Amino acid sequence: MDQRVKPAPHEIRRTRAENPKMRERDLAAQLGISEAELVAAHCGEGVTRVEPRVNDLLTGLEPVGEVMALTRNESAVHEKIGVYDKVVTGEHTAMALGENIDLRIFPKVWAHGFAVEKRDGDEIRRSLQFFDAAGDAVHKVHLRPASNLYAYQKLVDQLVSSNQEPTVVLGTVAEDDMPGELTPQTIDDLRERWSKLTDTHQFFGMLRTLKLSRQQAVRMIGQDYAWKLDPSAVMAMFQGASASGQPIMCFVGNRGCIQIHSGPVKSVSPMGPWINVFDETFHLHLRADHIAEAWAVRKPTKDGHVTSLEAYGADGKMIIQFFGKRHEGEVERGDWRSLAEGLPRLAEQSAA
Repeated sequence: MDQRVKPAPHEIRRTRAENPKMRERDLAAQLGISEAELVAAHCGEGVTRVEPRVNDLLTGLEPVGEVMALTRNESAVHEKIGVYDKVVTGEHTAMALGENIDLRIFPKVWAHGFAVEKRDGDEIRRSLQFFDAAGDAVHKVHLRPASNLYAYQKLVDQLVSSNQEPTVVLGTVAEDDMPGELTPQTIDDLRERWSKLTDTHQFFGMLRTLKLSRQQAVRMIGQDYAWKLDPSAVMAMFQGASASGQPIMCFVGNRGCIQIHSGPVKSVSPMGPWINVFDETFHLHLRADHIAEAWAVRKPTKDGHVTSLEAYGADGKMIIQFFGKRHEGEVERGDWRSLAEGLPRLAEQSAA
């Protein structure tokens, strides 16, 4: 465990001033602090602490108009430009179901919030940034030139916190339930339940009942439902989808938020270890070198089976997931199924 004494807020601000171009996440890592602590250190100097009241945030964002929504994990950054509309509030799950900004939010994970103003030349960049109890980013909202500043300021005023201290008290984030013991009976039970799925949303409940992680399940279900791919399959999928113009769904999430792109991907650009998408309303930055395992996964539904491409990191957590674009009640697109089933498999799998 790192026993270094954490820098004081004035030391954090000084280091930030000395490194104006460095990304907050990287600077925080260099200082041995969380990103939330880095942002909090600037309270009163361009940063205002706000309450992470998700439902008030979502309903207040729609009048702000066009913004950029950002959700990330350690290995992928997912950015969508659009409006927070078709909002569904809720204590355990909240959603935005708009054409461009499509989110599944878990409000209890959101612990710290800030309204941030940052000068960039003659411009002031404004954003709302939210973090979990450990200080890791769960979701950010960046204003755009077309955003309604009056509505934004009204929202900030509504959410402003009485606590404007330049520090945050970090807590621990509950780890996922420990996976259960694997037995032949578990595998039989998994196959029985998997074969009877009628909706992809039942998958998580099945895992919870069996005390399995998602990766454990795909590893043990058998090749009729999941087969291991070469990690290069993710780039191959992007190239195939871009060339064909077919619409896909791309999910990137963390404990507090899942963000979804539905539509084509056009401008795919590998750059060093990164796979980038630079489309008009969708930007993605994916560390391909973080992909330890990639799987094609087939789940039964009442409309026929659907196929996903799933990439996992070395820690066993899912980095990113893809489907063909479809709506409830529709069969899976043939072009997506063909693309997914044709992705490069690992050599040792081909003889099985």
